[in-house]
Amino acid sequence: MMEATAVIKYPVSTERTIRLMEAENKLVFICDRRAKKPEIKQALQELFNMKIKKVNTFITRDGNKKAFVTLSKETTAMDVATQLGML
Repeated sequence: MMEATAVIKYPVSTERTIRLMEAENKLVFICDRRAKKPEIKQALQELFNMKIKKVNTFITRDGNKKAFVTLSKETTAMDVATQLGML
């Protein structure tokens, strides 16, 4: 099991991800390539104290692992993004 700070590298803040925050209550993070979905979910819950519904991942062309995190209704993506300093 990886340490929470080693799993999550940084959040992604682009026009597309901000649209996802507003429309679908999702956040996007770049993660360690070896991290599995349950590890990503647990790390985010430990680091940012958010309730997560679902995690989808894929490997980008440049070899990074990108995680699309759908938050539950109680946690709004905009609040978490503000807390992270993305907005």
